[in-house]
Amino acid sequence: MNTTAEAPSAERPIDRWLAQYSSDHVNPTNQKIHHVAVPLIVWSVTAFLWCIPVPGSWFGSGFWAAIAAFAAWMFYYRASRMLGLSMLVVFVALLWLNRWLQATIGIEGLLWLATGVFVVAWIAQFVGHKIEGKKPSFLTDLVYLLIGPTWVLSKALRKLGLKY
Repeated sequence: MNTTAEAPSAERPIDRWLAQYSSDHVNPTNQKIHHVAVPLIVWSVTAFLWCIPVPGSWFGSGFWAAIAAFAAWMFYYRASRMLGLSMLVVFVALLWLNRWLQATIGIEGLLWLATGVFVVAWIAQFVGHKIEGKKPSFLTDLVYLLIGPTWVLSKALRKLGLKY
């Protein structure tokens, strides 16, 4: 009978995910690329979803983007209240940006812009990982596609003196 019990770890899953993500992104150039490319990718995904037509007339443009943002927000909020609330602000800002862009350049213009940004941002990400000499984290676990934005955001929060 084993009488030694290990104390449960106080470390949250988000802390482990962010630590692992950080260990895959130590090169300063790669970090700078990610600080620009990751938010652009998040925006472009919300813009793609914004452009998906909604059958019927109850909901308009942006319905699918709002649903996806809500689902992602639930993941972030469960992982960390501060990151969740911060990501909520980000998602609201991105959805408003999409609404403004649709009104300004139309839904087709928004789709083309999102496509260009998405492609360029992903190319930049892969260039950053070539410089880093490590494969992207999401290739080991798809959850890292959700962790990237919080990694960028957690760095910004720390600069503001806020703990996530």
